[in-house]
Amino acid sequence: MKVMVIPEDPRKDKKLLKPIITAMMRFLEKPYVRVEICEDPVLGGVGEALKWERIKEIVEEYDWEVDLFLLCIDRDGVAGRRARLDEIEASASKILRPRHCFLAENAWQEVEIWVLAGHDLPHHWVWRDIRAEIDLKEKYFEPFLRQHLLNEAPADGRRILAEEAARHYSRIRQRCPEDVGALEERIREWIG
Repeated sequence: MKVMVIPEDPRKDKKLLKPIITAMMRFLEKPYVRVEICEDPVLGGVGEALKWERIKEIVEEYDWEVDLFLLCIDRDGVAGRRARLDEIEASASKILRPRHCFLAENAWQEVEIWVLAGHDLPHHWVWRDIRAEIDLKEKYFEPFLRQHLLNEAPADGRRILAEEAARHYSRIRQRCPEDVGALEERIREWIG
């Protein structure tokens, strides 16, 4: 099986998403799944990732080789974002080949939360506050990178933190039930 993760911007998010989604698939007892990140085309932001025309282009390009598409974007405090993702899923279902699937999820509030969820965090940080923070990247994730002396090479630092977090996937799913847990359950249903 091949899974293609479509991030809103692979230049920033690919190193975060691949280890987490790979860990999710292992948890779902699909250890031999190949997880790839869509880097062509580069969407370049949530605005482009929410355009059906752009997503359709990706689905049509890769449907012959991909079994499961996962659109993973930031929620950014936009309560109605789930409704837009539902519309994109419905449109994708009309053009996918049989037994193929397209699912979309918005990280609560940014995909960086999934990485933080897999780590032991500073004791003075309150998870409820982190989870609610719209500017999570600036307020929590980047300071966490600096605390681990990984801020000199942001892309590599992101990869290292994500790989460490993925080793604690059970913690991620426990701390992020509204997004990671929901996506996991929908994948489980599709796998059957």
